[in-house]
Amino acid sequence: MKTLIVAAAEGEPINPVLPHTSEIIIGLIAFLLLLFVIKKFVSPKFEAVYAERAAKIEGGIEKAEQAQAQAQATLEQYKAQLAEARAEAARIRDDARIEGEQIISELRAKAQEESARIIAQGQTQLETQRAQIVAELRGELGRLAIDLADRVVGESLEDEVRRRGTVDRFLSELDGTSAPAAK
Repeated sequence: MKTLIVAAAEGEPINPVLPHTSEIIIGLIAFLLLLFVIKKFVSPKFEAVYAERAAKIEGGIEKAEQAQAQAQATLEQYKAQLAEARAEAARIRDDARIEGEQIISELRAKAQEESARIIAQGQTQLETQRAQIVAELRGELGRLAIDLADRVVGESLEDEVRRRGTVDRFLSELDGTSAPAAK
């Protein structure tokens, strides 16, 4: 401000748009000093903060991509395990069905064997009972035949040998007459 007053006192015309030379030099020195301080101290800190932020952003993007890739891999692994579990379940069902069929066929075979054994045992018992009944009937028939012969002939057939011979002859005649009828 002194310069304006000094210039006005000297009589020079004052141009309000154009500053005085000393103000330009002081302003230039101040500007260069400020530029030096900014370039030396402030700018590196801004660059460091900028680089750190850029690294964080890039790292975050990389981490996000890695997380996404890992999630995709986990999803694929899950799908593979699910498919494997389904295949295993199908195999177990097939094995169980086959095993069930085998058990059923084994039980059926055992039941048929048991049935055949019971039928054979029943037939054996029937044959035994039939032979026993036939023997009892032959004895009873022999006694009745002797009693009848005693009454018809009028003589006693007490002799054991004669009685057996007569009974055997009568039964063989009876078998002979019943055999052609059975055929």
